[in-house]
Amino acid sequence: MVDSRLVERIQASKRILVVTGAGVSTASGIPDFRGPGGVWTRRRPVYYDEFLASEAARVEYWDFKLETWEIYQHARPNAVHHAVVALERAGKVVALVTQNVDGLHRRAGTSPDLLVELHGTDLLVECQRCRATSDPAPHFEAFNTTRRPPSCACGGALKPATISFGQPLRTTDLERAAAAAAKADLVLALGSTLSVHPAASIPLLAAERGTPYIIVNRGATEHDDHPSVTLRLEGDVTAIVPPAVDAAFASRPPFS
Repeated sequence: MVDSRLVERIQASKRILVVTGAGVSTASGIPDFRGPGGVWTRRRPVYYDEFLASEAARVEYWDFKLETWEIYQHARPNAVHHAVVALERAGKVVALVTQNVDGLHRRAGTSPDLLVELHGTDLLVECQRCRATSDPAPHFEAFNTTRRPPSCACGGALKPATISFGQPLRTTDLERAAAAAAKADLVLALGSTLSVHPAASIPLLAAERGTPYIIVNRGATEHDDHPSVTLRLEGDVTAIVPPAVDAAFASRPPFS
């Protein structure tokens, strides 16, 4: 059943700040790495300073990333990713701020001008010395064959362009997210427990100045009891959000 309150908020808005977490990607076959059976129950995180200092740590890191890379190759954007693109095409999105590094929002068609990937992306590999970026596939193929961590032509260490444990977020990304929060007339937090900081603070930058704040997630979030929350919908985002967006634009065909 479509939630009419969500539909009405979408229809009334012109500048939506969409914030997404791992719950948006699970329907695409990407596991929640922090959940039961997730990667962090089987592996220890390699911290950024370890990665820079130790070849053994770089091997461990690339081995973990090889596992996730193989998962991402089979993943496809789902109905939530496409629903957010529909909102953008209707001129209703001020920014999409995501914690996800799988690149599915990009692949669904979200504009780079509106996309803020706070934790980076696995769709690129970046040199930690010269900051040049490149296609990950050849690097993963080489690592899988040689078990040697890839390096740049400049001699710098290569790593997927994601934010590692202990690595600071990019200031420009935080500034873009905060600027969008200042403009938003609606915040939609989708598929996130809102427990990872500073990402979890972004919705509150808007909500605490009176902007309507809607959370859709399966399971508890850290903002559930926050007084700024306007509407809390419990359940699968893929079952709740796409039908609501479709209903808001009733003249358009439903999402598949």
